[in-house]
Amino acid sequence: MAVDKRTARFGMLATIALILFGLLGVRLWFLQGEQADEYQAKVTSAKTRTVYVAPVRGRVFDATGRVVADNQRFLTVTVDWSVIRKQKNRLELFTRLSGPLKTPVDDLMRRHDPCYKLPEPCNKGQLFDTLLPLPLKEDVDEATVNYLMERSENYPGIDVVEQYRRVYPYAPIASHVIGFMGAITAESLDDYLDKGYKRNERVGQFGVELSMERELHGEWGKRVYEIDASGAIVREMTEERIEPKAGYDIQLTIDLKVQQYAEQALETELRLRRQLPEDLSMNDSAPYNPLDREKNWAVRVYQRTLPDGTKIDYPEWVQHKAPAGSVVVENHLTGHIVAMASYPSFDNRWINAGISQAKYQQLFPSRNPDGSKVDPDRSVIVNRAVQGNYNLGSSIKPFVTWSALHSGIINAYDTWTDEGFYTLFTIPPENCLHNGGVAKCIFKNATNKRSNRPSSYGPVTVPDALAVSSDCFFYRIGELFYNEDENLLQENLRRFGFGAETGIQLPYEWEGRLPSDEVKAELVELGVLAENEVPRLVVGDAIQMAIGQGLMAVTPLQLTNAYATLANGGFLLKPTIVKNILAPLTPDKGPAMADIEAGEVVQSFDQRVVVDQLEMPMDTVYKPIIDGLTRVIRGPGVYWNFLHETTGERLFRGFPAQIAGKTGTAQGAGNLPWNDSSVFGAFGVPDLTSDAAPTVPYTVVAYLEKSGYGSKAAAPVVKCMFLALTGNQKMDEVLISDPLDTSQFSPAPQRSLKNPYCLGGSSGLKD
Repeated sequence: MAVDKRTARFGMLATIALILFGLLGVRLWFLQGEQADEYQAKVTSAKTRTVYVAPVRGRVFDATGRVVADNQRFLTVTVDWSVIRKQKNRLELFTRLSGPLKTPVDDLMRRHDPCYKLPEPCNKGQLFDTLLPLPLKEDVDEATVNYLMERSENYPGIDVVEQYRRVYPYAPIASHVIGFMGAITAESLDDYLDKGYKRNERVGQFGVELSMERELHGEWGKRVYEIDASGAIVREMTEERIEPKAGYDIQLTIDLKVQQYAEQALETELRLRRQLPEDLSMNDSAPYNPLDREKNWAVRVYQRTLPDGTKIDYPEWVQHKAPAGSVVVENHLTGHIVAMASYPSFDNRWINAGISQAKYQQLFPSRNPDGSKVDPDRSVIVNRAVQGNYNLGSSIKPFVTWSALHSGIINAYDTWTDEGFYTLFTIPPENCLHNGGVAKCIFKNATNKRSNRPSSYGPVTVPDALAVSSDCFFYRIGELFYNEDENLLQENLRRFGFGAETGIQLPYEWEGRLPSDEVKAELVELGVLAENEVPRLVVGDAIQMAIGQGLMAVTPLQLTNAYATLANGGFLLKPTIVKNILAPLTPDKGPAMADIEAGEVVQSFDQRVVVDQLEMPMDTVYKPIIDGLTRVIRGPGVYWNFLHETTGERLFRGFPAQIAGKTGTAQGAGNLPWNDSSVFGAFGVPDLTSDAAPTVPYTVVAYLEKSGYGSKAAAPVVKCMFLALTGNQKMDEVLISDPLDTSQFSPAPQRSLKNPYCLGGSSGLKD
């Protein structure tokens, strides 16, 4: 008998149906209950449009309120992305816009698609943020704007937004300090997007514009609009409005008047070093005139023996390359940087000038026409004050002196006889080169012009050795340190800030280099040092370090801050180039001039920050150093067989300000005279008999690359700076810049001192 299975089948189908309806019910409950808010948000989002509002970037002022970085209003024509979603619509609209905007259709199309009608390979990356209207043409005049707005029915989705571009009213003054802005790079895009930036923003790329980017930028605002099915705005949803927050204003410690003078003095002296032979005559009857080209130049010839035994005669004056340099002026009581000049200089307005890539490469070359790397001496966008990598020459000697006195290596007024030669005692005599060995054991002072032999200064103390810059005296200190502890001198020098970043608010600061076994081994491995160099420190490295040669290297800012530490009695300060961070929208009180007094200080850097306090016992350490450095400027020198003048007294004869300083000549490649760099550091002398503040609270350092002796190039620049700082030399008024001449092919116009006679008086002495 057959079994009727229909009932069982219907039952199974009913069960399945019941399960399906149950699942559907659960899903409906989930959608209407648990996910109701999420889906409602999507519906609402489809009915709204969000427009982001850019913040006003903060401005930058100098110490007196001059506006060195400002914002200039301009109008940009934009289009809504939804209107140009289809290419047909896009092409049709851009064709109509091409005439009024005076822009080819293809250029407008590439705003949407960077590779439109371009051959492969092409970077297809999105140029503009899709959450913002697409910008089609910047800097549109009012007449064009009115034309488009009056015919809005012919140009759907078109709008005009008010934007701002960065301008530099006093350019090119202080361009290395202020910096410039540019597009966000691909490498940094993700980081900026994470911080709330938009893809097509311009951000700081150099100088304060970069280092203070977050403070200057501000915060984006937004407007949310309800739209209908056609995309037309119905109303603004004011409850979701967020107002943009303008960026903070920045007041610098830089005084543009002093900055301009420093740039003029630096460039004038570098140009003179390239053009003029040196006055090496010993005739003191008339002051040196840097513009007198009719003098009879006294030239002494000295001889150099090459490795192959060839002897070559060199005249003592050479045509110097003098390609670059820097000047730093610091208030050593506060750590404020008053001026920071770097040469070659540039006009930061070039970056926003809309020039071609070819012209940009001419102005700021990174490669030669043959593809080779450009000569580093020609590098323009380099702030040599914080990025320079320099030996110090004899300008290091005050800090070596403090180290030796502080460590008990020597006593200030003990005499040591300088005979012009120094022989190492650490190396056994039989191992010395002069005895047939391989090690150099005899080191000499600079050649004296009168005797044509190494200068011998006789019995000298610390003040004497500093005054006449006795190398042999410091060779001895270097060897004494090496035998005591090969790292002790470096540890003492580190206390002056060498070998570490100063922490100034500028990008790309180099930390410097102090010698160590690891450092030397790395330099040997990199090929910087000869392959036969021992990859660890030896006594020769120590004595070279003691006179500012060899492995040690610093920046001009580090050297300035170290001299400032001596000037203020031993306080190593953290230098600052930012004086105050001000609340947004500081009012103006004139063209390119902010009303600083009406501004609100949000954060101040006005108070000095002490990093370290060095021990400076007055009679045994501080006074001997100050006496020696004062004698560098005013004399006297030492008498041994005949009078040995100090390295600066001829240049500064009759100088009206009380300053102390030290010259230095950093030997360059091959020890050839045209590769020597010139350095000089000086400061207002404190009154050691009272607690009164110095009348000249400034420290000034100049470093001129491949420019010769310290007394010949750097010292004249520092001399001019102190004359200006003390009111004995008139500085030019700072004027608002003329419009940038984009037809020229120079990164910056030539600048000169109107009165260059302050540069005169150089004695021709080496150090």
